[in-house]
Amino acid sequence: MIDLDIYQVDAFADRPFAGNPAAVVPLESWLPDVVLQGIAAENNLAETAFFIEDNGDADFHLRWFTPTVEVDLCGHATLASGSVLFNHRGWPKDRIVFQSRSGPLAVSRDGDRYLLDFPSKPAVDVAMPDGLADAIGCVPQRYLRATMNMAILESESAVLAVNPDLAFIAAMEGDGLIVSAPGDTSDCASRYFAPHAGIDEDPVTGSAHCTIVPYWADVLDRKDIYARQVSKRGGDLYCRLEGDRVSIAGNTALYLTGRIRV
Repeated sequence: MIDLDIYQVDAFADRPFAGNPAAVVPLESWLPDVVLQGIAAENNLAETAFFIEDNGDADFHLRWFTPTVEVDLCGHATLASGSVLFNHRGWPKDRIVFQSRSGPLAVSRDGDRYLLDFPSKPAVDVAMPDGLADAIGCVPQRYLRATMNMAILESESAVLAVNPDLAFIAAMEGDGLIVSAPGDTSDCASRYFAPHAGIDEDPVTGSAHCTIVPYWADVLDRKDIYARQVSKRGGDLYCRLEGDRVSIAGNTALYLTGRIRV
């Protein structure tokens, strides 16, 4: 049995009980995958992040697990990991580079926020699946796919009104479903459903904005996009399209520190 530090951080929020909660567990070396997955299942949060020091070009090697699977990219748990290293693990620099299944990812200090440097994943128009309108309760104006599927709706109120058929979404090709529309108080409003990964609705999804931001930057003809994910908890993302990268800034709020025994 070993004892491990654990932190729970609300990402893309400036106060507890908002944004997206992530667990962060620093490690000295990798534990077996079955143990990492067990910790994530026990935490029962959208993601648990694990990192170890990296002896290559990056500072740390970072991995993310939902309660059921390991994922290729997670924004809010990367933001949370950066804030833990800056604020609680004594990281002395203003930038951290993580190696990951999605390549190198950086987190930097950005005033009172933290800034993610993620790959841009623009979506292209694809054929709308039969039954999608019934599954989300409205007919999308456009339907696109990068890795994630994205349905463009007419208004933020339409996004808020979606009560999805999660079994339908879990069976879709691609990685879950983003629904997005022009925002009432933001440039765009979105929600993200990922039942295939054990997450019915993700409260705030940094990785989804790798696809959301290029779309709205093109529609609005500007690089800076203020995005709001309008889940029940809600979260704010301050984004900029930079060529083939997307900068995503947000606040974090520490909720819990403790020790776990595995």
